[in-house]
Order: sequence, then structure tokens, then C-alpha cells
Amino acid sequence: MAPRKILLVDDSETVLLMEQQFLKREPYQLITAKNGMEGVEKALKTSPDLILMDVVMPEMDGFEAVKRLRLEAATQTIPIVMVTTQAEAESMEAGYLSGCNDYIVKPIDQRELLSKVKSLLGE
Repeated sequence: MAPRKILLVDDSETVLLMEQQFLKREPYQLITAKNGMEGVEKALKTSPDLILMDVVMPEMDGFEAVKRLRLEAATQTIPIVMVTTQAEAESMEAGYLSGCNDYIVKPIDQRELLSKVKSLLGE
């Protein structure tokens, strides 16, 4: 069976590397994007099984990227987890209203991340 594809969307190289380190022990194919616009494009092109989406990014923030992904037939059912420093209730509400399935606040806890990823992938 082919490895599950996870799209990591974050403008921080450090966060992308950390997410890759946390997920590399599992048989996942990791794809990265540096902003919301690139994330939407790569999601449409690669059909990932799950997306980890930052909120605060240049060109297009995570909320807008999730809204756009939910409008596309090819990506509307892909599970999306917001991974962000935005811990306020208003930001979490905005995330869920935009269409995300779950929300993780940075700094990322490896066990929490893996647990949510496995749960959303049905593993």
C-alpha cells in the first residue's frame, strides 16, 4: 500500500522541519508548501490524505486557504488541521468556521500531533 500523503503548509522553515521530524517515524509521504496560495495549489495537484495548515502566512492566510479548499470538489473532504500560535477562542472559532477538522496550538506537542493525524486518517 502506498504511504498516506500529508501536506504541510507553513511559512516557517523551522516549523516545517519540526513537523517533518515528528511525522517521519510513520510511513507518510510529506509534501510542503510555504503559504496558503501554494498550499491550495499543491492540494489540488497532489490530492493529499491530510493537510496541516498554519494560519498566519504571507499571500493567503490559513483561514482563507481552508475556505478555498472546501469550495473545490477535489479537496472539500480532505481532513485539515490548523496548526498555529493563534490560541484565542476567536481564532479557533474562525478556524472551525472556515472548515478545518481540528486545531493544534504551537508549540506543537508530538504526541498530540500524531494522535490527531492518526485519528483523522482512520489509523
